Amino acid sequence: QVQLVESGGGPVQTGGSLRISCSTSGRALSQYVMGWFRQAPGNQREQVAAITSGGSTTYADSVKGRFTISRDAVKNMVYLQMNNLEPEDTAVYFCAATHRINWRGKNSSPSQVGSWGQGTQVTVSS
Repeated sequence: QVQLVESGGGPVQTGGSLRISCSTSGRALSQYVMGWFRQAPGNQREQVAAITSGGSTTYADSVKGRFTISRDAVKNMVYLQMNNLEPEDTAVYFCAATHRINWRGKNSSPSQVGSWGQGTQVTVSS
């Protein structure tokens, strides 16, 4: 079981930047792909970015070139650096841990996720 706690969300203006963090704990963390999902009101939860224990990353097309996911194995932290934010990025962002045998890459869905954080709100105003 993996425990996840997000921090760092908040309001930001269009074009601004924000970094959200996820503190991770549990056994065999290297067996998990860490990712960020987001869910806006009325929308389904979608994978935004993910990173394997080896450092391979994948991004949704809507954020590619603007968002960067990183992982610090020593501190057991996962980060999502978000630049050039747009109002469409407004959502609750969830840290997620998916066991590597269940992960489906860019097409991963919430049903493959094993553990979720509580979520952190990001609001981008125009």
